[in-house]
Amino acid sequence: MTVEHLEVLVEEASAEAALRVLLPRMLGETSFEIYPHHGKSDLLVKLPSKLRAYARWLPENARVAVVVDRDDDDCEELKAKLEKIAKEAGLITRSAAKKKPWVLVNRIAVEELEAWYFGDWPAVRAAYPRASSSIPRQAKHRHPDRIAGGTWEAFERVMQRAGYFDGGLPKIDAARTIARHMDPSRNTSPSFCALRDALREVRGASESQPGRV
Repeated sequence: MTVEHLEVLVEEASAEAALRVLLPRMLGETSFEIYPHHGKSDLLVKLPSKLRAYARWLPENARVAVVVDRDDDDCEELKAKLEKIAKEAGLITRSAAKKKPWVLVNRIAVEELEAWYFGDWPAVRAAYPRASSSIPRQAKHRHPDRIAGGTWEAFERVMQRAGYFDGGLPKIDAARTIARHMDPSRNTSPSFCALRDALREVRGASESQPGRV
């Protein structure tokens, strides 16, 4: 059965702003809705009840994506926590399905949404032309998901040196503005690519029926 709709749960409004621009490019004609929360803690607290609700009513032609920042968490422990919540709700995840039909995919931005900007620096420069072209060649910024000391703080520092965001990073506006110029196929952030590849599966879903525990 072809997937016709995707429900996306994110932790904050900046992720929603970016994904509202990016998802049409990755999903094609598949419809979607995005539900932001008041931070990661709020999402994790509400996630069990929301996933139980999906298990009761989600149509067979729909899927769910949960997107959170790693922040300072251990990535494997955070992923295991998300997988456990989904299993207890009765939803088969992409990780657990072992290439069989799945209902839900958990994805983690490492360590924050801003890593995706470092992963597509031409998009940043298209949005903010004074940003240095040398950033992707600098050792501390070369690997987007390995930037130390907070990705959004690193992004803010880089942009402030270029003369932007003197009053602090406007996360929602920056997300929307940069996303307009992003090309999902060229992003070098592994965590972004993991999300992109899962969404490509949604877009190209075969006749397989989605599964539930």
